[in-house]
Amino acid sequence: MHGVGFIGAIIIGIFAGWIAEKIMKRDHGLLTNLIVGLVGALLGAFLAGMLGIHFWGWVGSLVISTLGAIVLLWILGLVKK
Repeated sequence: MHGVGFIGAIIIGIFAGWIAEKIMKRDHGLLTNLIVGLVGALLGAFLAGMLGIHFWGWVGSLVISTLGAIVLLWILGLVKK
């Protein structure tokens, strides 16, 4: 996450995990949302880099993290089936 700092990354991770949870109609706790959001941030940043998409600041990081978290939950849903 570009330019948001450690605490900012945690806050964005929690929000991204929570947003992804609501979009994917799942029910997780705060810690799971944080983990999903942070892993989603890494996945989202990787995918954005592969597609040549650049993002900056809080809003860009939140959008990319949320998209990555949604992809992560989607993949986990496929694996569980």
